[in-house]
Amino acid sequence: MEEIEANIGRYLAELDTADRQEPAVKQARSARLNEKISAMKLQMAALREIEARLEETGETQISLTDPDARSMMTRGSGIVGYNVQTAVDAKHHLIVEHEVTNIGNDRDQLSRMAKKARTAIGTESLTAIADRGYFKGEEILACKQAGIAVLVPATRTSNAKADGRFDKSDFVYDREKNEYRCPAGQALIWRFAGVEKGMTLNRYWSSNCKTCPLKDRCTPSQQRRVTRWEHQDVLDDMQEQLGRSPDAMRIRRCSVEHPFGTIKSWMGATHFLTKGLERVKTEMSLHVLAYNVKRLMSLLGVAGMMEAIRAYAFLLDLQRVFGAITLLIRSVTSKTRHCSLSFLKRRTKCIGGYSSPAKAYF
Repeated sequence: MEEIEANIGRYLAELDTADRQEPAVKQARSARLNEKISAMKLQMAALREIEARLEETGETQISLTDPDARSMMTRGSGIVGYNVQTAVDAKHHLIVEHEVTNIGNDRDQLSRMAKKARTAIGTESLTAIADRGYFKGEEILACKQAGIAVLVPATRTSNAKADGRFDKSDFVYDREKNEYRCPAGQALIWRFAGVEKGMTLNRYWSSNCKTCPLKDRCTPSQQRRVTRWEHQDVLDDMQEQLGRSPDAMRIRRCSVEHPFGTIKSWMGATHFLTKGLERVKTEMSLHVLAYNVKRLMSLLGVAGMMEAIRAYAFLLDLQRVFGAITLLIRSVTSKTRHCSLSFLKRRTKCIGGYSSPAKAYF
């Protein structure tokens, strides 16, 4: 809007200049400039209408071609679209869980996807490997509390290291003394704790920084202060485990990037063909289903895959029968027989894998 206002001001100045020229030149140039000014004013009115819609909905961005699409964080130039999350089995390279969101980054997706993957696999123990885009302390802590082991490399955001000074990793933490040891051998003791963005952060620094011979290589401030999250031990233990697993990132690349590349190749240059979050979710579910079917054909062969599908269908039929018998027994022993039978009818309709026509989960 500021750019449009600046263009309107420039056109008005050129219009004043045109008024001082010859009548023939003045008429032609004034007509052309008035057309440009009118077009700019119409564009300004459209932008003000969009601004009012954003203020009304509380959103910070809007797409004029797809209302649910949002700006995504990508390498190089950004893109307006959707964020597809997948959890891939490292052994068989099957997509065990997926999700489509319009959140522009991956930082808040780790714990939710890891829990959904564990449920889909049906296991108690799970190790989730992700790239550094998923690194967030609260998410890693949530996985730890849920009993899920995670391996995520830390993000590289140190301004000190970029400027050629000592990085935070050069300061060694002593858990017993609750203090840091700096490269000069001085102790950075605990000073106070504060809460920022819901996180309890502890501050450490030394009183000997002013006379330190390495101060120029450490900090331009009076003291070098180190911040430590109250659950930093969880992140440190994860980084130690990652250091003992040098093949973890190679396994991640070989597992999760291959399905993405294959599905993108199928999609072609247009990627998603539908618009709207619910429709895109359905489209992605179909892509995942097709990928997993072709992957099963490669692993088991066509005959083996059909045999496995029949066995699974038989188990589902048994599960339905046992579920119906259980509900029937409850209805007989319940005082409100009519209500129990009504619940049985509703429960039976929900056994399939669809929650709505536009939501198909496979």
